[in-house]
Amino acid sequence: MRPDGRQGGPGGSGGPGRAGAGARGSARTAVFTPVDTRARVDTVVRRLGDAIELGLLADGEQLPGETELAGQLGVSTVTLREALMALRQQGLVTTRRGRGGGSFVTVPEGPPEDRIRARLADWSTEELRDLGDHWAAVSGAAALLAARRTEPGELRQPARTVEEFAAAADPAARSRLYGRFHVELAAAAQSARLTREEIALQAELGALPVLVLDDPGYVSRVADRHRSVISAVHDEADERARMLAEECVRETVGRLVALRLAPPSRAPEPRPEEDTDGQDHRARPTRRSGA
Repeated sequence: MRPDGRQGGPGGSGGPGRAGAGARGSARTAVFTPVDTRARVDTVVRRLGDAIELGLLADGEQLPGETELAGQLGVSTVTLREALMALRQQGLVTTRRGRGGGSFVTVPEGPPEDRIRARLADWSTEELRDLGDHWAAVSGAAALLAARRTEPGELRQPARTVEEFAAAADPAARSRLYGRFHVELAAAAQSARLTREEIALQAELGALPVLVLDDPGYVSRVADRHRSVISAVHDEADERARMLAEECVRETVGRLVALRLAPPSRAPEPRPEEDTDGQDHRARPTRRSGA
């Protein structure tokens, strides 16, 4: 029992999932909860698509049968079939017929860097900073609550994710694992709402972290900071866990802001004296009114 009276495991009164399930199990549980009643086809597509992009659903994994999955998501089988069709068109799901058939997850290859840079150019610096504020608030709250509610044994999955991140050979894989860590941290807070919000934020951010996760020195610092977050959660140091999670998010967003401000021919790192919000006082490009 944690100090706030919550049961230790995700199956307790404080959160979703089966008793004894780890953080990744809770994150997966959040994927299969009823969707919003508005625009249900689009919501199902977004929910499952985001989970696939973040690696919460593994490549080749078979989804539950249509009737079961529709029941889990709180939608009709007709709605689910339309959503699965859209996911097939996006290359995220493959359907096989006959014995041993069903719908299977297909994890796409990382997008080309030039496409990611084009996506970054669509964001103004103010929009990036606003996203960073939102993301830091969610991840910071998740880390704080995880430190209060999570038992040490439930941190094994996020700890494995950190080591996979540190060992990943390419920025696309690192980006997926980076996002997965923050989702698993939210799941460790035993809050289905925080978990879904973190998934939505990671989906909005998309593959942008690929652009800043090609620096081995920075990757090493991110891994060390994620380890420190887990250590603080383990020690029930809630405020330290919150601060570390927020710092990690703000540094990443700060680097994206610096990249957005840089001329196309070069992409300097944020200067050491630049604050973690990415506040940079260099002249902004006039290409976009918000930049």
